Amino acid sequence: MPKMGESVTEATIIKWVKNEGDKVNADETLVEIATDKVDSEIPAPSEGILVKKLCKEGDVIPVGKPIAILSTDAKAGVQNIAPVVEVKKQPEAPLVNTTKQSVLEHNEPVSRFSSSGKFYSPLVRNIAKTEGVSVIELESLKGSGKEGRVTKNDILAYLPARQTNGAKEQPVFIQQKVSNGAVSKPIPVGANDEVIEMDRMRKLIADHMVMSKHTSPHVTSYVEADVTNLVLWRDKIKSSFEKKEGEKITFTPVFIEAVIKAIKDFPMINVSVDGTKIIRHKDINIGMAVALPSGNLIVPVIRNADQKNLLGLTKSVNDLANRARNNKLVPDDTQGGTFTITNVGSFGNIMGTPIINQPQVAILATGIIKKKPVVIETPQGDMIGIRHMMYLSLSYDHRVVDGAMGGKYVKAVADYLESFDINRTI
Repeated sequence: MPKMGESVTEATIIKWVKNEGDKVNADETLVEIATDKVDSEIPAPSEGILVKKLCKEGDVIPVGKPIAILSTDAKAGVQNIAPVVEVKKQPEAPLVNTTKQSVLEHNEPVSRFSSSGKFYSPLVRNIAKTEGVSVIELESLKGSGKEGRVTKNDILAYLPARQTNGAKEQPVFIQQKVSNGAVSKPIPVGANDEVIEMDRMRKLIADHMVMSKHTSPHVTSYVEADVTNLVLWRDKIKSSFEKKEGEKITFTPVFIEAVIKAIKDFPMINVSVDGTKIIRHKDINIGMAVALPSGNLIVPVIRNADQKNLLGLTKSVNDLANRARNNKLVPDDTQGGTFTITNVGSFGNIMGTPIINQPQVAILATGIIKKKPVVIETPQGDMIGIRHMMYLSLSYDHRVVDGAMGGKYVKAVADYLESFDINRTI
């Protein structure tokens, strides 16, 4: 499994493109893999024969572990092949019709971040799912990894003692879901209804969104901004910019620039929470939500965005958006974000209440820009003018961001947009 970025430690085998015994050419795709919501292809390092697959579709493989044996010389021996450990799936327990909270907790799926803020890697979550290890059990484990994280060795060491203690006897399925003590009614499916299984990316999005709402108490603050100067400036330079640079300039890089300036004014908005600790990020890495043709959503990241000028931000925005829509992102493109922006105005929405992209603590939604009659204060008195107005909405984690800072931050973003220089050059 090749290294796919600084923060990517493992990947899931999605599909084997070649079968055992197939001849492959150098750089020809052997297997498709996934890390979070990014799918990638692993090419053959050289021409040869695929002798053996060392893992199955659906397996989560750490970076650096062999996934296949490729023979480039029929007479050559194969060396340095890591042993393959097969994890036997436990038989499913019968359905249990119960509404007890304890049963629900034992069957709750393991998310990347628990309600207490602990992080669980895809490999640990996969082992927990296979072995039926509950969230409660994982929470009780003392991790040996960085910042107390539970590692593969921790959970594998726990399994023998767990089986001895009879933990496997806990029911692993319930017939009805319980939410806030109330039993949910079965959803009727009519004869004309279509049941659609979520694809892999949609399942990841659903899991991430539910986890975020469980993790962070969300609060949203709103402000309206007069962006007339910005609109007139873009109308004035967009044609010449496209001729000069060969690409279009949108409002997004200007929004990101204002977000960065406001982060420098309020650096405690650029943080993450680890239990009772606050991690203040020195780097400003801006995630930008991109809607995909499939209807799914992905958030590529502009790293060290504060070190880029407006031209650099424009090129980064266009590059990431185009590669996202054409499924050309690499796994590291979606890692390491410290603050996210989502443009709900691109769908004609005036505002939104976005869900925080964990483990960040804030996300800004930009609404549609609309012409409106507005009262303008002048030295000669108040007057009404037609202005380009938009709403900004900031959702933030109330554990560490109070209303005062959240409100001041989004107001600062609006102030930077309103004071945009109409004579600016780029």
